[in-house]
Amino acid sequence: MGTLRLRAIKIQAWWRGTLVRRTLLHATLRAWIIQCWWRQVLAKMLEMKKQELHDFHTRQIRAAIKLQSWVRMWLIRLRYCRLLNAVRFIQLYWRWHTCQSRGFLHGTYELTTSKLNLELNIFLGSQICQIKDCIPFPIKN
Repeated sequence: MGTLRLRAIKIQAWWRGTLVRRTLLHATLRAWIIQCWWRQVLAKMLEMKKQELHDFHTRQIRAAIKLQSWVRMWLIRLRYCRLLNAVRFIQLYWRWHTCQSRGFLHGTYELTTSKLNLELNIFLGSQICQIKDCIPFPIKN
């Protein structure tokens, strides 16, 4: 009976060891599944952060480009307004001068996107004054 009892104890020990190993194997598999899931979550979070940084950087670049274009537009408009006022002043002065001296003014101008071409002929009795000028606009290409 002693040997039968020893054999029963060995079988019970083997069975308990098998149960413990199976429990440990299941716990290991569950931990591995959780770790894989967590790695996927971290990868998605990292990708989202990268995308947010990229979007933020893109918005900054677009804002800078828009601001630069507005400043260039404002500078060109300012130059255009100054030239327009100069042309008006010259026209006003020569109209007054024409009335005073009974001469006359004849001229043409051509306004393009990059320059203003002026050609003025001023007739004062027997005197003729010709003015030709090309005024470039500072446009950044």
